Amino acid sequence: MLIEHIRQRLHELDATAQRRRRRTVLTPCQPAQDWQGQGELLGFCSNDYLGLASHPDLIRALAEGAQRWGVGSGASHLVSGHSAAHASVEALLARWFEPHIPDAQALLFSSGYSANLALMSALANEHTTLLLDKLNHASLIDGAWLAQAKSRARWQRYPHGRLDALERLLAACESPIKLIVTDAVFSMDGDIADLPALLRLAERHDAYLVVDDAHGLGVLGPQGHGSLAHFGLRSTRLIYMGTLGKAVGVGGAFVAAPPLVVEWLLQTARPYIYTTAMPPALAHALEVALRLTEGEEGQRRRLHVQALLTQWRRGLDAIEWGTPAPRPVPSSTPIQPLIVGDNAQALAWQAALQAQGCYVGAIRPPTVPPGTARLRVTFSAAHGPGDVQRLLDALQQASHTLSAESASA
Repeated sequence: MLIEHIRQRLHELDATAQRRRRRTVLTPCQPAQDWQGQGELLGFCSNDYLGLASHPDLIRALAEGAQRWGVGSGASHLVSGHSAAHASVEALLARWFEPHIPDAQALLFSSGYSANLALMSALANEHTTLLLDKLNHASLIDGAWLAQAKSRARWQRYPHGRLDALERLLAACESPIKLIVTDAVFSMDGDIADLPALLRLAERHDAYLVVDDAHGLGVLGPQGHGSLAHFGLRSTRLIYMGTLGKAVGVGGAFVAAPPLVVEWLLQTARPYIYTTAMPPALAHALEVALRLTEGEEGQRRRLHVQALLTQWRRGLDAIEWGTPAPRPVPSSTPIQPLIVGDNAQALAWQAALQAQGCYVGAIRPPTVPPGTARLRVTFSAAHGPGDVQRLLDALQQASHTLSAESASA
């Protein structure tokens, strides 16, 4: 019965063009990669926004870390896996965020997903209501489910970016503990949440603001310190999660928060307590990556990405689209979606671009709402102007190809 049930569900995914396919790359994370069975493709789908994942300094730092610390950590942080390398990264991140969260402390996690599960499940209890933006990342939604199952916490979702709807929910909420939970940069649209307005609502309604800055850290703010620095925010009501495997180029995640919040996570967050600590060699490389991110090279890379985005927007305006045409979504971040709508059409665009030597991921439900399947274009500091032009030319050619196929169908 189980196997037949799975087979039927897979047929349903095929029928709606929603089945995911895994592809194997044979080269490091960089714009041009050798895709097994497909040859070299120029990719625009990585979250390596600063192009640090293959930086020689980080490769060298990882090797140095392995020489110093070995490979595995051997245990969880609370047993014997918490090394001086981990502690050094946490101290550096605490210094990054102290200007925004008074007396901030930081706690390392193995992934952003586990960090968000930890936050939601540890902070919430039967007296808590979680209020989530409807387009929040899946890890925050799963964290809310876990909090509800674990402690009978309540949670509600407000329409994307609708602060008026959120304020009505806050005004009607009778829970003593209220947590507003939001992405800072929304991963599928690339738009930036109005964090100053959200913080004002939190202060007005005696709530806390939990910010997932997975796609803002390293990209936004002075020195790449993220969305809180971008907006110049400072409050004891802020709780921050950042990931270290995107713009920072390595892996893992962290929470920065007031000391009591961090201590509570350390004592009660099951995804932290019962997970083997990340390899200390990675933590050693992370410190180098963070210093690159906030230094002069990081700033040069952020400015380079902004120049690529300007070129991209101008190039899109010059394309003579056929029918059907994708709809660009305005974004000031490296995430530049092209909305297609239909799932099968999104896959057709992906295949047409691949035929031109470019790879862009076709994102379909349930990752995005039904009817909003898209090409999620992302740019990296490792791209050059010629790469952007190549993608624009490929889009032009793909548009003509798909338009001709549509006309003859």
